[in-house]
Amino acid sequence: MFLREYSRAVNVLRGVGPVLKQRLAQIGIHSICDLLNHFPRDYQDRRSIDPLASALKKERINSLVRVVSRSWIGRGYKKVLRVLIADDSGKASLVCFGRNFLEKYLIPGKYFWVSGSFKYRYGEAQSSNFDIEIYKEEKSKRFQRILPIYPLSEGLIQGLLRRLMDKALVYVEPDLSEEIPEPLKKRYRFLSKLQALKFIHFPESWDQLKKARHTLIFEELFYYQLILEKLRLKRQSIYRHRRKPQLTLKSNLIERLPFRLTDDQKHVLSEIENDLFSHHPMARLIQGDVGSGKTLIAFLASLAVIESGEQVAFLAPTELLARQHANNAAVLFEPLGISLAFLSGNIKGVQRERLKAALNGGDIDLVIGTHALFSTDIAFKKLGLVIVDEQHRFGVRQRQALVDKGDHPDLLLLTATPIPRTLALTLFGDLELSEIRNKPEGRKPVITHLTRQGNEKKVYDRVREEVKKGRQAYFVYPLIEESTKLQLKDAESMYLSLKRSFSDLNLKLIHSRIPEEDKQMIMDAFVSGKVDILVATSVMEVGLDVANANCIVIEHAERFGLSNLHQLRGRVGRGSYQSYAFLIYSNSLTESGIQRLKVIMTTHDGFIIAQEDLNIRGPGEFLGVKQSGFLRLGHADPLRDQEILIDARKEANGLLRDDPDLCKPENRICSLVLKTGSLQRDIT
Repeated sequence: MFLREYSRAVNVLRGVGPVLKQRLAQIGIHSICDLLNHFPRDYQDRRSIDPLASALKKERINSLVRVVSRSWIGRGYKKVLRVLIADDSGKASLVCFGRNFLEKYLIPGKYFWVSGSFKYRYGEAQSSNFDIEIYKEEKSKRFQRILPIYPLSEGLIQGLLRRLMDKALVYVEPDLSEEIPEPLKKRYRFLSKLQALKFIHFPESWDQLKKARHTLIFEELFYYQLILEKLRLKRQSIYRHRRKPQLTLKSNLIERLPFRLTDDQKHVLSEIENDLFSHHPMARLIQGDVGSGKTLIAFLASLAVIESGEQVAFLAPTELLARQHANNAAVLFEPLGISLAFLSGNIKGVQRERLKAALNGGDIDLVIGTHALFSTDIAFKKLGLVIVDEQHRFGVRQRQALVDKGDHPDLLLLTATPIPRTLALTLFGDLELSEIRNKPEGRKPVITHLTRQGNEKKVYDRVREEVKKGRQAYFVYPLIEESTKLQLKDAESMYLSLKRSFSDLNLKLIHSRIPEEDKQMIMDAFVSGKVDILVATSVMEVGLDVANANCIVIEHAERFGLSNLHQLRGRVGRGSYQSYAFLIYSNSLTESGIQRLKVIMTTHDGFIIAQEDLNIRGPGEFLGVKQSGFLRLGHADPLRDQEILIDARKEANGLLRDDPDLCKPENRICSLVLKTGSLQRDIT
């Protein structure tokens, strides 16, 4: 059996009752497979025996000691047990906060293993953070070994999880199947599946742990790449013919634009059109910096499909962004005679029924909408192109749900969060990649200022000067409302405060809890210039395009991710006016907060910022994995494991090139693993 087929509930293991089963479920452990895939977050090396004399010189020591004496600190129910311990090198004390029960075990003259962090207090080396075990002749369970440290939740302890892992390994040992083809195992000297699991949980050396990680990470990335390559080959096997029109709609729109396309825009549009009129469906990702004109290129590409007699669906992650795209499309397309529609979950009743009928009858050329486009009752007459904006906010299966509404339509993905090219080509192996790096002519770089908290008045005065000239401004906060846990400014409280500071101006508040209808009214008022200052959370991070807004104030800037800061800064600088970003930071800066602010001050290049953000945060957060699940890798880290990722891609592509149907005996394992079904769900 493959590991993912061990789907029996974890309570099949002896000792797991209803309460423990529920506690394990809180950290995502439901089955034997889940349990064995719950890898340690860290390890403690307890193989060496350290003298007590080194207690203050090391971060943590492991010693064999004897109990010298016991005493009590304080009186009554608040008293705390203090135990004096010693070895041949010296003495130290254990202070047992919350563990007075240890009096029963820490008896003078007895020998114990102790692992702990010691500090100099009251004239001696003391530890309140320690782990102990009675010394016995046989091998210790927690000492003289490398000890796994697992992620936990309330009600779980390390010792319990270690015992369960031991039982689970025994449970799967008789029938656990290999998942890496034998030729690859030999070539890379991988461990067996069982060995890899044993060594990832209970390594006897760092070399064993390294080999286990390499084996399991390669296995995961190999199947991820195998699925991507199969998707690409499947798409290339689909033959279609689309008549290439005169492209007069595109030419007419370009002639009406008040600016020229950049060289990057022209190049990317040419790449897309080559795909649109090739004999295979397109799957292309456009990476572009903030304000580089990705959406315009997507609109121009859609005209070619519409002129061919087909329909286009444009998907956006929020109603606010979808409405803005719809408004922009209306300005561009309606003079060309293009039929447009907007669809969101808030459109219901008769209006929705009419829209459905028009889409199904082919009377709508372009529909722009939110997740409502996935709905099973939405059908197209002839869907030819699917465009997905901010693609990292959608899962692969979500995108596919929309693609499945047509007969192999083309797919165009847009992202303003670029990924370094080498990594992108590997992560999105089933997609072609285009990049728009340069911005339209006439755009001035946004001048960025850093201001320490307490000096806000200078910033407010500067914003007032710009607003008095007829410009508009954004004020952005990390929280919607006041938090009892976080000492941070919030949008709702600051909205009231700013209304007093700017009493002669018109201010409005916008955040995710405001109803969509009200949100749209506020945005319409801001776009038309009736609102001077928009107070918001990062709900307005992506897509807002108001050329007259030239100031953005981001309070607690250190709390925002680097790409978030770049996106927020990108809300200004969209017109011909000089624009400004004021980043106000608190006095308590973390090291990563300092790093982010340094980067945002020194560059406006979104591709450089993306690389730095990737370095600081790692792919898990940077790619949106935790939020959207669009890339569900379990143990591999695409940044840390780039070399393994490249090897996995090479081997997967080579294997399918030689054996597309995985029919050869040595590749039968791959075919069987892919047929288990859950693998593709895990990855997509």
